[in-house]
Amino acid sequence: MERSDRSIRGVTILGSTGSIGINTLDVLARHPGKYRVVALTANTQVDRLFEQCRHFLPRQAVMLDPRAAGQLAEKIRAAGLDIEVLSGAEGLNAAATHPQTHTVVAAIVGAAGLLPTLTAVRAGRRVLLANKEPLVMSGQVFIEEAQRANAELLPVDSEHNAIFQCMPDGFRAGTAASAVRRIFLTCSGGPFRATPAEALAAVTPEQACAHPNWVMGRKISVDSATLMNKGLELIEACWLFGVTPDQVEIVIHPQSVIHSLVEYVDGSVLAQLGNPDMRTPIAHALAWPERIESGVRSLNLLEVGRLDFSAPDLERFPCLRLAYEAARAGGTMPAILNAANEVAVQAFLDRRIGFTDIPRVIGHTLSNLPASRETSLDAVLSDDRRARRMADDFIAAQAPRIKQGVT
Repeated sequence: MERSDRSIRGVTILGSTGSIGINTLDVLARHPGKYRVVALTANTQVDRLFEQCRHFLPRQAVMLDPRAAGQLAEKIRAAGLDIEVLSGAEGLNAAATHPQTHTVVAAIVGAAGLLPTLTAVRAGRRVLLANKEPLVMSGQVFIEEAQRANAELLPVDSEHNAIFQCMPDGFRAGTAASAVRRIFLTCSGGPFRATPAEALAAVTPEQACAHPNWVMGRKISVDSATLMNKGLELIEACWLFGVTPDQVEIVIHPQSVIHSLVEYVDGSVLAQLGNPDMRTPIAHALAWPERIESGVRSLNLLEVGRLDFSAPDLERFPCLRLAYEAARAGGTMPAILNAANEVAVQAFLDRRIGFTDIPRVIGHTLSNLPASRETSLDAVLSDDRRARRMADDFIAAQAPRIKQGVT
């Protein structure tokens, strides 16, 4: 970086056109003297990424899809912008390791975010984790690489960021705090927390994506509706905070005001509160250990009025039960869980299966695909591929019966 810019932190956003990326850019725009956007990446949303490039003038822009990259390059040339356009996995890795990048915001949804995020970790960057999959799929590899490269891991998920804020001074992600007894992971309950169980089979993708409190992408919205999102967060929390699955208690909290809590051995319970707005954890992670303005409205407790809590129903939401089982099994079982869930959710969004078929696909895959005890990256990626094939095959075999509503 040029001498005059050394006090400005360079930021790369992996997945800038999604909700996390858009909110991150909103926070960055409020602090032009503190941050500079170095690289932005997307999958296929050419027009949105082009508009972001025009506004923030990054050094690099990356489209995972090569054809989309060509379209973006044409737009950037026509606009006379001096921005390098790259494509594919190599482009993502280049953005994650750009020499002017201090902070990498990992916001690519799903398993596709694993390798570029791991690349940023190996390069020793500060990595803001907004996608759960790197730790869900390969937690041990990820933590070990972060420790070896002295990379900083800061969670952006509202719940994990809340837990991080409640941890002891000096805590680093990937370690265990001996004074912590339990973690309470809060959950809104999603859009169907009060829906009769017999009505869930008729849920449509549009209904599943209509979250009552948060604005999220379609895949994450469906995960929230099935509570798989909370199951993935459980696995992520175990790796981030050095706890066992039995030390993590999931609590339904429909107001989404308390984002999570940490109980200490002396009986103290610390909580982080705030309005449900992703700019709060994003701003915290960007500036840590300092604080910056996020643009979020102040919390009015009198307006909130009450805070409710209840236990999740694991029979009603079997995805959460499956996630607990995978977390306790260890090895590559969490990677298998994640892969089967991604396939099932996409099939639901494509209207190939029903809402209640999602846990059926996942359960079939977990039951029929033995997990490896080895947790190397090769083992994880191999079982990820095998799980996707098995889930796809199960959906294809069951599709006629599913469409007839007799599964």
